[in-house]
Amino acid sequence: MKKILAALLFFVCTSVDAQQINYTKIDSIIQSAVNNNQFNAVILIAEKGKVKYEKAFGYREFAEQISLQKTDIFELASVSKQFTAMVIMMLKEKGLLQYDDLVEKYLSIPYKSLTIRNLLTHTSGLPDYQDIMDQHWDKNKVAGNEDIIAYLNQYAPPKLFEPGTKYTYSNTGYVLLASIAEKASGRDFIELANTEIFHKLGMKHTAIRTLAQKAAVKNFAIGHIYVKEKNAFIRADSFPSSNYTIWLGNRKGPGRISSTAEDLLKWDQALYTDKLISQQTLEEAFTPMILKNGKISSYGFGWEIISDHSAGKIVWHNGDNPGYKTEIMRFLGKKATLIILCNNYSDQFENIIKQLQTLISQ
Repeated sequence: MKKILAALLFFVCTSVDAQQINYTKIDSIIQSAVNNNQFNAVILIAEKGKVKYEKAFGYREFAEQISLQKTDIFELASVSKQFTAMVIMMLKEKGLLQYDDLVEKYLSIPYKSLTIRNLLTHTSGLPDYQDIMDQHWDKNKVAGNEDIIAYLNQYAPPKLFEPGTKYTYSNTGYVLLASIAEKASGRDFIELANTEIFHKLGMKHTAIRTLAQKAAVKNFAIGHIYVKEKNAFIRADSFPSSNYTIWLGNRKGPGRISSTAEDLLKWDQALYTDKLISQQTLEEAFTPMILKNGKISSYGFGWEIISDHSAGKIVWHNGDNPGYKTEIMRFLGKKATLIILCNNYSDQFENIIKQLQTLISQ
């Protein structure tokens, strides 16, 4: 009987393992969008750390018809938040802060009774810093975190809700997290990210770059936006909507990291190890936040979470900047990874993500 059960278990396990990802279908989905001139991106899919699919589609720069390469560097936008959360987790492991510390312990702000945990999970109720800066900041100057915090103190827009009672995505919270990291460690946030994450993992093409530094990178994928009247993709930095990336160009925490698909795979693989923090510490980043009313939010520490998927837990985050759409999706049960870096703000992006998620998780 034991032999029969063992044989049956082996059959079930090998049957599950044999469910291979249909890369032919994946390529067909992507090619269809590319052929309709709707999708411009580098896409990487890996299984257990091994690259199974990696292609570049479209142009690094449309006007000059410079083709994208798999090694090109993209603006990650809010995919950056998982790195900010990692810095906080690293400092927590070192005993330099605690998740339930009050923010006012580290920073002078007009909002009381909110914790580092509230910032990490977007349950702080903080108002949008960009709105305040847009209204009052002299846009001939470049603002950083200290300026943002000073303006929050000066104008003190009201909280949206009491901390811990709701989930509302907050870039303000991640600005404060970077500043808390600096206060708790006594080190610059960019230096922390470079030294403790990017350099340690061999992410040689990843950095928190200024606009001038990005312009100096020859293989930097330029963000583009489609203009219907011209029937063409135009550089996103040609539009006023992109101006905030200039006058908020020194902010740290909510965005500004630029990277490559292969560097992000190094990051992904490191998260299966104890290279940066212990797996026990990391697990909390992948645990949904419980609100004060008992409801569960689907956001952990810098990651969106799908806990009840048939393929196992999925953690992911997207990014959205003028001209860019980005995403990393980690299928923890299958140890598969999907990375998409798009530089033409494609309206097909979410649809492609949904289709690829279905195919990978089968």
